[in-house]
Amino acid sequence: MNKRELDIAVISDTHLGTFGCHSTELVNYLRSIHPKLLVLNGDIVDIWQFRKHYFPASHMQVVKEIFAHLARGTKIVYITGNHDESLRRYSGLKLGNFQLVDKLILDIDGNKTWIFHGDVFDATTKGSAKIIAKLGGHGYDLLILFNSAINWLLKFFGREKMSLSKKVKNSVKKAVKWIGDFEQTAAELAIENEYSHVICGHIHQPQIRNITTEKGEVVYMNSGDWIENLTTLEYVNKKWEIYHFDEAVLQTPLNTSLKEENKIPSLNVFSEEVSFFFKSILPSA
Repeated sequence: MNKRELDIAVISDTHLGTFGCHSTELVNYLRSIHPKLLVLNGDIVDIWQFRKHYFPASHMQVVKEIFAHLARGTKIVYITGNHDESLRRYSGLKLGNFQLVDKLILDIDGNKTWIFHGDVFDATTKGSAKIIAKLGGHGYDLLILFNSAINWLLKFFGREKMSLSKKVKNSVKKAVKWIGDFEQTAAELAIENEYSHVICGHIHQPQIRNITTEKGEVVYMNSGDWIENLTTLEYVNKKWEIYHFDEAVLQTPLNTSLKEENKIPSLNVFSEEVSFFFKSILPSA
């Protein structure tokens, strides 16, 4: 497979360790690109929902592909989110080309860009509300499982797949307003702090749009997710675009077994240390 050269790729909300993660598609995507900088913008490993008995080979392969990029010289910045908030105690960690942070500020071709997950705006991720949010996460997982069964039947009968969670989210006025408020708040804070671009994740809504307030203008972007939308923000030729994963446009067929692909570079010492570090922070029960 010929890899697409990218300046920057921003991936968020993969939720590894949950039933909803489209890990096979994500592995194939990671194998199709060669970014200079890979930003993992939160909720990559879902520590909230982590279960010892559920972390399949395809999810582990995603981790291996990330380390493979590291071994090839790609700089990787992991920005913490709410589902992997346990990592925040290690914020500031640097190992070779790998860095763990809570936010990232870049100057991209003269544009001051602020990148962070976005859960700081979400009251449901804090205090006692977090317990309800975690219970909601389990319910969401069950909805995704049910959705997978429906999509299998739809595919069997030659029909187009559907996302129940997206339909629910888009049909509930409160959810639509919450998304709008989230985007507006991120934009206003970015303008106040004199950023020209702001990039978030968290709400699973891929987006690139200009937001104007009385104080100025900013380009708001969201990388989406790999649960419902299968999207990444890509920066190449001085332009940001939303990449939507589409099996049909891959140069090689989608590898669903992942058994044949073990041709990644051997991990060097610092990559092994990163792997050990991640294992050490995962819950033991």
